[in-house]
Amino acid sequence: MIARLGWAAMFSCAVAAVGGAQTAAIAPAPEQIAAAVLPLPTDARALATVLGYGSDGKLAMLRKGTGSMTCLADDPKQTQFHVACYHDSMEPFMLRGRELRASGVTGVQVDSVRFREAKAGTLKLPNHPASLYSLTGGAFDPKTGTAPGARLLYVVYIPYATAASTGLSDKPQNDGPWIMFSGTPKAHIMFTPRMQ
Repeated sequence: MIARLGWAAMFSCAVAAVGGAQTAAIAPAPEQIAAAVLPLPTDARALATVLGYGSDGKLAMLRKGTGSMTCLADDPKQTQFHVACYHDSMEPFMLRGRELRASGVTGVQVDSVRFREAKAGTLKLPNHPASLYSLTGGAFDPKTGTAPGARLLYVVYIPYATAASTGLSDKPQNDGPWIMFSGTPKAHIMFTPRMQ
């Protein structure tokens, strides 16, 4: 797995101890927006809704978009650079994941709860393929508006798709797409960076 470098360039990562607690400086909204939309194709960036962090460190909508994608800036309390943009139809699934993590649910338990809720019909899933673009690693440079060294990942979510239904392998491929989480609400086709 590619090492994920610091979020420092974007959030300045000026971490200071205050009464035993750690607080991180948060980048201005324009920098968060510029970094969050970076994974998207250029013509879609200005149209995306962007979620990021206010000066209080809480997740907030930084910009309401007019397109069909939502981009999420990384949590400034984390020490890794990661931004993701997903089709709006994925929002209930993504929101539920954020809610579970905020309540202390971690690791595979987040998916266990979401899968159970999706199967029960209480968690809405997209009824068509939904894309997600992300950048991981590297660091955002606000001066150039780029993230040198970051790895682009592109996936297409197709809930409950299987290796058999897609004709794809469920094992990672170096020269073509493959399916992950086959047969689950989180089933998605992975595309390698070399294919893009």
